[in-house]
Amino acid sequence: MAAFQMDRDWLVFHPSPSKPTFRPPAGAVDAHCHVFGPGDVFPYAPERKYTPCDAPKEKLWELRDYLGFERNVIVQATCHGADNRALVDALKASKGRARGVATVKQDVTDAELQALDAAGVRGVRFNFVKRLVDTTPREVLLSIAERIKPLGWHIVIYFEAQELHELYDFFTSLPTTVVVDHMGRPDVTKSVDGPEFELFVRLMRENTNFWSKVSCPERLSKTGPDTYDDVAPFARRIVETFPDRVLWGTDWPHPNMRSHMPDDGKLVDFIPRIAPTAELQRKLLVDNPMTLYWGR
Repeated sequence: MAAFQMDRDWLVFHPSPSKPTFRPPAGAVDAHCHVFGPGDVFPYAPERKYTPCDAPKEKLWELRDYLGFERNVIVQATCHGADNRALVDALKASKGRARGVATVKQDVTDAELQALDAAGVRGVRFNFVKRLVDTTPREVLLSIAERIKPLGWHIVIYFEAQELHELYDFFTSLPTTVVVDHMGRPDVTKSVDGPEFELFVRLMRENTNFWSKVSCPERLSKTGPDTYDDVAPFARRIVETFPDRVLWGTDWPHPNMRSHMPDDGKLVDFIPRIAPTAELQRKLLVDNPMTLYWGR
């Protein structure tokens, strides 16, 4: 098999992240991370829009232990398309310490869904970021949603803030628990109380089946590392307003970062700034992900 050539401008994950000063509570879960390849074992999808560095499960386990976490939720990366073999391999190797979010197509069989469930998959991801994936018709997504509902799975949605108004009615029609990646990618140059972010808060407030990840300040910030001061008010508002429906993750190995490669230790140290009490930290890092991913 021909070797995969990483994109020339690809930023490789931090080789030696700092040791965080914040100690996650016992049982903490990194609820948003990825595995890439290795490409010579688990080939990247022909339709991919980027070719990453390899980021295998062994590196993820090392980072988990180093940062003080006990479990992972691994989200299928778009570079692997709907080929979930790298994800399933990591889940099976985790000894029960990882759960997964897969990508599936309309023609997925019941047997394939059952096999993914047995491996530890608990959700599917729908990506609406056009620069990363080609748009899938909404009727196809709804048919997938109906297929996974009996399994007790949820749906993860990834979109950008300016698209929420157009997608709002479709999102609220989804028949399962829905988890929003990275607070719907708010424009943090705008007001945390402004109409754009208020629409997202309304989505969460009026639809109690919606959860939010308060992850990826490195993707949202305009002021940059390591404090990401401009993101903190947005994430803290969501954590304090919806403490029982929030999740956090590193997003390792940080695909498609262009501005910088974050220090994962500094990302962990961001947590007490958005979840300032021990109770909020435990809900964010332990209780909520354990309920959603290990609750059965």
